[in-house]
Amino acid sequence: METPIAVLGAGSWGTALAVQLARVGRPVILWGRDTAALKRMAQVRSNERYLPGVTFPDNLTVEADLTHAVRDVGDVLIAVPSHAFRGMLESIEYLVPKHTRVAWATKGFEQDTGKLPQQVAREVLGEDQAMAVLSGPTFAKEVGDGYPTLITVAANDPEFADEMAVSLSNKNFRAYTTADMIGVEVGAAVKNAMAIGAGISDGLGFGANTRIALITRGLAEMSRLGLALGAEQETFMGLAGMGDLVLTCTDNLSRNRRMGLKLAEGKSIEQAAEEIGQVVEGIPAAHAVHQVAQHLAVDMPIIDSINAVLYEGKSPREAVSELMQRSLTRE
Repeated sequence: METPIAVLGAGSWGTALAVQLARVGRPVILWGRDTAALKRMAQVRSNERYLPGVTFPDNLTVEADLTHAVRDVGDVLIAVPSHAFRGMLESIEYLVPKHTRVAWATKGFEQDTGKLPQQVAREVLGEDQAMAVLSGPTFAKEVGDGYPTLITVAANDPEFADEMAVSLSNKNFRAYTTADMIGVEVGAAVKNAMAIGAGISDGLGFGANTRIALITRGLAEMSRLGLALGAEQETFMGLAGMGDLVLTCTDNLSRNRRMGLKLAEGKSIEQAAEEIGQVVEGIPAAHAVHQVAQHLAVDMPIIDSINAVLYEGKSPREAVSELMQRSLTRE
């Protein structure tokens, strides 16, 4: 029998990944913080709040006790927001054996330190830990519904990357592998912030020309930051770079894009977040990316403008106007 995997985080994305792994045949243990919600999931065999209509396969077990969830697994997959990532690692540090491999689908720099998730993982778990990150153009609902989907698995251990890809892949889901963890994580962080900008642009009625300009120049900014951090240029032309950026900026399943649309309507961040009802990772991401770019002296004018709207009280129209009036430069 294949070694079980624990998925930690029972939100929409964690649940979708748990379901996908179970569909392929891997025994899965799904853990979350809300005990009452987990009890309900175990009874109805579905996560009706975050992934309604998707039935849990028989080999997916819901577990409310973290110690029991990770006790006898070969791998752990963390699917919590970036602000909870370090705490999640610290919670399992002494619960899992050293040979247990750790992957995550968390996206974004750590807010206080500007560190990528892999840097946080190395601090908590050690440099010799086998680790991987999952990212790419994926909406949890469509994965749950079984739509054809592609994703990238980046790892510091090629064998781990390959085995995780096999665990995820079936006729409707295909995983590619890479060693460029930095590039994959930078793409995941930047695209969420850029999607807020795309939502603002569309909400202001600026049209297709503006949207594609933002996406194209956003990709250039993403690449500049990634290269400054040691990523490979090729990564940003793939699923975890351009693919995820285009998806998140153009479809209303994206919470970040919806946040931008609501800000363009004149709503506050608090009002918009309440209406969306889930964590909007692009809000802290915009500030964290802005801070990291400033520290590295990387030019990211779109990110600077989005950060100014979110954190400095600048109006969306004023931010767009300032972007358009910047000095002309070479592409």
